[in-house]
Amino acid sequence: MRQWARRGTRPRQPADQRYESAYLFGAICPARGTGAALALPFADTEAMQLHLDEISRRVAKGAHAVLLLDRAGWHTTAKLEVPKNITPIFLPSRAPELNPVENVWQYLRANWLSNRVFDSYDAIVDAACEAWQKLIAQPDTITSIGMRDWAHVGQSS
Repeated sequence: MRQWARRGTRPRQPADQRYESAYLFGAICPARGTGAALALPFADTEAMQLHLDEISRRVAKGAHAVLLLDRAGWHTTAKLEVPKNITPIFLPSRAPELNPVENVWQYLRANWLSNRVFDSYDAIVDAACEAWQKLIAQPDTITSIGMRDWAHVGQSS
């Protein structure tokens, strides 16, 4: 959402002092222009397992997913049961620029989630899910956000 302000001034933004959060676990497939996501109340091993299972269900039949992950504890724990159609690749620590999904979060915030105050936890979840659905309805945008030249070395288009 864009907002106009006089040159040299800062526009007023809504501010909320409450601290309730929802976590959007998401993954995209730039080649197919699609993705899978879950809005969950916690970011932990159990939530990550639900997310892996959701991704696995969304992988095209006969295909295999490569999932880029940072080194958050719930990504690296041995307690996860990684589905057979997913291979995790762990990125170097403190290198979010290597993970295309970070650009997805930036896009969602910039287009649908910033400068808003929510009335309740359910409103937060609803807004996150609505933003994700809007993104999923734009396969070309997903491809544009997620493609990385280095991820296609040795592949022909």
